[in-house]
Amino acid sequence: MPTFESHPKYEHGQAESLGVLVVNLGTPDAPTTSAVRRYLREFLWDPRVVEYPRVLWWLILNLVILVIRPSRSAHAYQQIWTDDGSPLLSHSRAIAAALQEKLSSLLQGNVRVALAMTYGNPSIRAGLDELHAAGAQRIVVLPLYPQYSATTTASVFDRVFTALSRRRWVPELRLINHYHDAPGYIRAAAASIREHWQSHDRGEHLLFSFHGLPEANLEKGDPYHCHCLKSARLIAEDLGLEEGSWSVAFQSRVGREEWLKPYTEEVIAEFAGKGMRRLDVVCPGFSVDCLETLEEIAIRYAEVFTEAGGDTLSYVPALNARSDHVAFLASLLNEQVQGWPEARPD
Repeated sequence: MPTFESHPKYEHGQAESLGVLVVNLGTPDAPTTSAVRRYLREFLWDPRVVEYPRVLWWLILNLVILVIRPSRSAHAYQQIWTDDGSPLLSHSRAIAAALQEKLSSLLQGNVRVALAMTYGNPSIRAGLDELHAAGAQRIVVLPLYPQYSATTTASVFDRVFTALSRRRWVPELRLINHYHDAPGYIRAAAASIREHWQSHDRGEHLLFSFHGLPEANLEKGDPYHCHCLKSARLIAEDLGLEEGSWSVAFQSRVGREEWLKPYTEEVIAEFAGKGMRRLDVVCPGFSVDCLETLEEIAIRYAEVFTEAGGDTLSYVPALNARSDHVAFLASLLNEQVQGWPEARPD
């Protein structure tokens, strides 16, 4: 007979609250080979991330990837690690803290915001435990992924459902699936690019770089590719960009199979080879700066651009905890809680 979890300090009649679970992908606990290996083992074993047959993938993962990749990735993490630790974690914490303050004035009643990572720490289970201890009987799950993918957003939902499957009293649950074309997100992304251009010389071309996926995912019905293209088009329209002055590419390809094209690294080298001197790159699929933006784009791909003949690759920072980004996320959450006691009538 299954044993269900109970609130150890629960008292009938205790005050209820609204919980907001803000979730990002995750990060190693430290920029070391051992910490990266632990993180990659959890991340890459998720069948949502890699859909290979489990026995075959176990052999590849444990006998090849986890032997070779951790030391390389650890070196990459060391290039971007800060006094506050992982940039992804510190920026995500800043967003959660800003949302806590914003929602406390925007909504009514008790509101608790908790941060969680799909892989690594703090875990989704730990985040839900924090909300549970605060008496959250209603929870909104906010994955920090503007564009939906089964490899990211759905993995968050899987782990939320798994954690709650052992609860004696399961809270009401609302899930934010995507916000790739939400006006507030588009405006914030466009504003960040304008501000970057004001403080830096504007490049000859704006490249939107999104994290890649195997092409097979698109063929199986994942909407991620379509979401990325729409986000880029809407941001370009907000900026008033002319056709040909911007384009879309996909980064972070691994393995030998075909991924979404064109590949960012190849596009960057091609631009430089054709005589482009200055290129701006923005990554609207990443809510916060992380390994893929700070090391892959701003360091490695910047070197690719200069080695191919270009002068400067200028990376436009992620939205992070910008006030307009936080305000948009708060408004998105406000829409989700309509009909619940915490929503204000006005």
